[in-house]
Amino acid sequence: MKTKLIYIIATFLCIYACSDDFLRLFPETSISSASFFKNENQFNQALVGAYSNLRGVAVMGIFMDEMRSDNTFFTRYAADRGTEASVEAIASFLDDAFTSSQPNSAGNRYGNAYQGIAKANTVLTQLEISGVKLSQSSVDVLSGEALFLRAFYYFDLVQHFGGVPLHLEEVRSEADAFLQRNSVAEVYDQIIADLINAIPKLPVAISFPQSGRATKGAAKMLLAYAYMSKPIRDYASAETQLHDITNMNYALLDNYEDVFDPTKKNHRESIFEVQYKTGNEGQHSDFIWRFIPKTSNTEAILGLAGTNLRGSLNSGGWNVPTQELVDSYEPGDLRLAASIAIAEGTQEGDIFTTESVISPVDYAPSPGKVYYYFIKKFLHPPYSVEWNTDDNWPVYRYSGALLLLAESLVQQGKSSEALPYINQVRTRAGLAPLSSVTLEDIANEMRHELAFENHRWTDLIRHGKAIEVLNAKGVRLKELYGWLLPVSFNVTEERLIYAIPDREILINNNLTQNPGY
Repeated sequence: MKTKLIYIIATFLCIYACSDDFLRLFPETSISSASFFKNENQFNQALVGAYSNLRGVAVMGIFMDEMRSDNTFFTRYAADRGTEASVEAIASFLDDAFTSSQPNSAGNRYGNAYQGIAKANTVLTQLEISGVKLSQSSVDVLSGEALFLRAFYYFDLVQHFGGVPLHLEEVRSEADAFLQRNSVAEVYDQIIADLINAIPKLPVAISFPQSGRATKGAAKMLLAYAYMSKPIRDYASAETQLHDITNMNYALLDNYEDVFDPTKKNHRESIFEVQYKTGNEGQHSDFIWRFIPKTSNTEAILGLAGTNLRGSLNSGGWNVPTQELVDSYEPGDLRLAASIAIAEGTQEGDIFTTESVISPVDYAPSPGKVYYYFIKKFLHPPYSVEWNTDDNWPVYRYSGALLLLAESLVQQGKSSEALPYINQVRTRAGLAPLSSVTLEDIANEMRHELAFENHRWTDLIRHGKAIEVLNAKGVRLKELYGWLLPVSFNVTEERLIYAIPDREILINNNLTQNPGY
């Protein structure tokens, strides 16, 4: 039953900061929170509504985390300059407050997170004031999951926008809606407090596949990230949380490719993932259609004829692995062929015709052929419906927990203690174990283990390498692409967070813009 609930979208909730009429809290023609909550099932429906915004985080992260990093870029189509320009600006560090305000674009991450927060807050508030009689165990699970989700969305916000307003109760009046920004430290303090409150209430993952709901392991993973990302780092506390995860029921799968197999989703290596399923209910994913090149014959890659040539974000050629990333894999790393493939064929103008799909290992371009790298992790044909796939999006994996634990130990001068954790990951990847380990080793391992899972950009920031690495990427790409503007890839400290969307500042005059925008 829980598995089914994860796919239900709650449509009754008031959504914060998404339209001009969001303050009509009790419209006569709609169900309001004051009249909806009558039993535990309705609380669960509301809670699953809060989970639904995780999908926005996953999709927007493709453009705002992976393409912003040195892992990927995009393929530019000269004849198709429509709605793609605002997203290309993000990848080229030319974005601004207006770019971040475009509806249905990658820059809408801010509003998406607050929608999730509003839904979580509604559950938490109504658990206190609705008067519905629930068992203490039910209250604990519902509140624990809602607190985890609120912390997750605030962590997403503080990492990408800096200090933001802390909404901690259901918005029930205009005064509740328009708050000033809190500091980065205050947001992190709230994230940590929510997770410390949530962890005792959440279950440990015991059976697999899991339900897709938040668990104690997921909350501990997020808490560790918060300790290691906040302005004053707390590596010792992160170490404690991550050690706890190693004593739970998680384990690395034997085969790296199996980690992303939709027939094995929510497996023992999964700590938390965004849930999708195929069908006609709008609960499907579509990542691979975006990731393969724009091609006139998708069946050559996907086994299904369709089109990804349309002029929008719903097209191919996004999140394309860079040559530098491909070259950075160690010889023998099994993750290269599992993560990346090559579409080879012919091209006339902007129209690419795929002739074959080839491994990138020791690849030599065929004479007279054009080739494009694409992400293979999410390629699982055959498909039966265009733009309709079954892949979940991985958020936290056990391999990531092992590497984060190694990082926390090295940061405390315990490098020898970190070795077993990084070497577990390397051994699964077919690589020789290390005899000593540095932060650079761990960052490199994270890059290849978690490639294309929306971690690289924030990892670079946490490691203090983002400015150096991304300016170097800009130099390489400008040598390749004459169409990149000279002012692109001017990466400074101010560019490590995004602009607060202009529409949010117009709605709420208590907000101030981030420096440099």
